[in-house]
Formats: sequence, C-alpha cells, structure tokens
Amino acid sequence: MANRNLIYLGVSGDGDTAAIGMGQFVHAIRRNLNMVYVVMNNGCYGLTKGQDSATADFGSVSKGGTVNHFPAIDLCGLALELGATFVARSFSGDKNQLIPILKAAMSHSGFAFIDVISPCVTFNNNVGSTKSYDFVRDHKEATATLDFIPNKEPIVLTQHPGASQSIELHDGSSLELNTIASGWNPTNRKAAAEKILSSRQKGEILTGLIFMNPQSKDLHDIYETVEVPLNKLQQEELCPGSKVLEEINSAHR
Repeated sequence: MANRNLIYLGVSGDGDTAAIGMGQFVHAIRRNLNMVYVVMNNGCYGLTKGQDSATADFGSVSKGGTVNHFPAIDLCGLALELGATFVARSFSGDKNQLIPILKAAMSHSGFAFIDVISPCVTFNNNVGSTKSYDFVRDHKEATATLDFIPNKEPIVLTQHPGASQSIELHDGSSLELNTIASGWNPTNRKAAAEKILSSRQKGEILTGLIFMNPQSKDLHDIYETVEVPLNKLQQEELCPGSKVLEEINSAHR
C-alpha cells in the first residue's frame, strides 16, 4: 500500500498458506491487495521430515508409508470462495504453462493467486504420492493454452480451428486463451468452482488459468487512494492545516 509503483510478489509454501498462515492468506484475498501470491505446493512439510500438510490429498501415501486420512484443502477452491480476482494452478515441471501465467498475474490489478504443484524430491516424490512428478504428469488437465501479450507490442496471431478468447488486462496487455476444457470460460466464477470440484472427484489436477475478473478493483481503487505512492506524500499534503479541517467539519454540520 505504501508504494503502489512496486510489483508486490509473495512466495510461500502450502504449510504457511493452508495452516499457520491461513488467517493472513484469507484477508489478503478478501481485501484484494494488489499482489502476486505464489504457493509452492508439495503436500508435505519438507523442512520437518515430510509430514503431510493440509494440502495432502485424502488417501495419498507418504514416503514413510503413512496413508493420509484427512481431506485436502484445495487452495484454488478456497481462493475462489474468498473472492480472489485471479486464480491459476500450474506445475513446476511445465514452464511453458507457468511462465505466461506469472506474467499475466503481474499485470493483473488485484490479488493474483497461483498454486504451483512443486514435488518435494526428498519426501514426497514417491509412488503413492499425488504430488509426485509422475502422478502430476499423468493426471494433469489443462483449462487452456495461454499466451501473454505485453502492452504496446505488435500482436500477431495465427488463427486455428476451435474456441479462443482474448482478455485485456488493466495495463493494456492481454491474455490469449485457446480453450482445451469443453466450454471453458475463465471469467465465470461459478463454473470455475464447479470445474475444480469435478476435476478433484475424477482424480485430475486442474491446471491453467482457472478464473480471472478483468474488471477487478484492487485495494487502492476501493479506498480511492491518491496516485502518489503513500510513502512519497509530504507534510503539507498529510496535514493541510486547520482551515481545511474547518471546511470539512462545516460540510457536516
């Protein structure tokens, strides 16, 4: 909030986001803070010997052979429910999908959440894990292929058969989506939530741009803050004097 000219990037893990840091995660989304929040989601606590985290899938098996008896917290589903204006999921082993998602998130006005399935090669890359490299590669379902088109660059497209959609971002850049999932509309929050649920029921990992609100208003817009970064305001702007205060008070009498 202090310096609106910065690109605010937050990088966290599934433990911090879905457990100890859940309270902060919830309210950052609810207020639509203008930031990109990336979660490295490996379904385990990699710094404390690999115990299951809150995102470990029900029935998955840890490296030590322990079966998880609890349902997973789906961070994308949670972000949608809380009103996130940009929700995506990708895989650390698929840079062709992840890179344009990251670029689009940085151009989005509001809270952009990216859940990145990132297998822990030490504790959670075994047979039985639903967040191993092999499992994710075999169970991915993409919403669409994405191309990020920066602002003020020539746009050259090759038309292909099938559905495509161009979404303009607030800074003039755009996302070009070539739909893979049947009838996919990334601007429909209800359909996105239903797709997450149906994919989970089928044992699939839904990746790609899941939801985005092109008309998103971030916290600066909601509060109608000044264009000058807050840490650049001078004394005379912050304290304009008793005359201005009297005029404000008079307007309410």
